[in-house]
Amino acid sequence: MIRAVVTDIEGTTSSLSFVKDVLFPYARMHLAAYVRGHASEPAVAEQLEAVCRSVGAALSQEEAIARLLQWSDEDRKETPLKALQGMVWEAGYRGGNFKGHIYEDAVHRLLDWHGAGLRLYVYSSGSVQAQKLLFAHTEFGDLTHLFSGFFDTTIGGKRDSASYAAIAAAVGVAPQEVLFLSDVGAELKAARSAGMQTVQLLRADGAETGDDYPQVCDFSEIYF
Repeated sequence: MIRAVVTDIEGTTSSLSFVKDVLFPYARMHLAAYVRGHASEPAVAEQLEAVCRSVGAALSQEEAIARLLQWSDEDRKETPLKALQGMVWEAGYRGGNFKGHIYEDAVHRLLDWHGAGLRLYVYSSGSVQAQKLLFAHTEFGDLTHLFSGFFDTTIGGKRDSASYAAIAAAVGVAPQEVLFLSDVGAELKAARSAGMQTVQLLRADGAETGDDYPQVCDFSEIYF
């Protein structure tokens, strides 16, 4: 019996193109100015300190910005970068510069599952803040009320089975009673290693396939 569903975002509930062509370029363009303008704020200062800890050296503000931009160009999943990207995106969402893209089929199925009493969670490499912003500013309205919790890389890497064991423990559900949804085979493999059930979303042409995961093209094909 499935008691909880944990879903990825990119390529699963939201298009890869939205993240790649809208969010990432916006953050890359505005990150340096945002950090310079908000460096004295505790939340930003904390992430600048985290950059220094990550590289094992004391960095000036400009050196930290340069490292963040380097990580962005390399598409690194560094937690301080993700946190600061989330802050930049918040400004963009609140300014009405874009809305969070969510597939209509995902919205309908999430609403059905929530209405049936299933507990829903998000696990993405993007920060929890960025996740909540995306689901709060969709063309379908604010969807954050559907979710019982959000997880990011602070709980562990998405290709590490221990991360999924930690998520199951955090939500208080046995791993075998959790369904994990993702488009990435390595993430599904890690979740399955932790005991979770898995389904792979194949939304794009040439999407990564492999192993024997149940595969669907959209959320309307997921039944349990």
